Amino acid sequence: MKISFSVNGERAELDVEPRRTLADALREDCGLTGTHLGCEHGVCGACTVLVDGEPVRACLVFAVQVDGGSVSTVEGLQGPDGRLHPVQEAFVACHGLQCGFCTPGMLMSACHLIDTSPDADREAIRAEMSGNICRCTGYQGIVDAVERARDEMTGSPGRGRDAVPPWEVTYPEE
Repeated sequence: MKISFSVNGERAELDVEPRRTLADALREDCGLTGTHLGCEHGVCGACTVLVDGEPVRACLVFAVQVDGGSVSTVEGLQGPDGRLHPVQEAFVACHGLQCGFCTPGMLMSACHLIDTSPDADREAIRAEMSGNICRCTGYQGIVDAVERARDEMTGSPGRGRDAVPPWEVTYPEE
């Protein structure tokens, strides 16, 4: 089937089999390999992208379902000048990533959360981000990063702006 959709602001026209997943179409047909495939059952969240502004598991959506729509992937976060998105900068600053496998899905989920719930508290952030599995970080850095990015993007003060990256933590002398 011939489909056409916007991906990160660029028009994509593909000829795909009806059973081809959006994740496979993005990775193999569009060359956007930032969308990671983990469990391929919609559980881990590594393949999370935004379709018409809503987070979806790209491994569970058929490419034909986005015909005429708009898809945002992690590659679309970076500015045209190469500058990182505030969410990406916050994940680096707050040590919200380690191995990086879950990071693309985390970043897209965080962007959606900030866009739709800019007043989310730490509990709401933790609940929302728990839909993406991370086996490395323990989520503390991820929650700090989402708070920090939210504060920067919305201009609201909060703990996220003051979160100290682990490598800058000082401990009292005994």
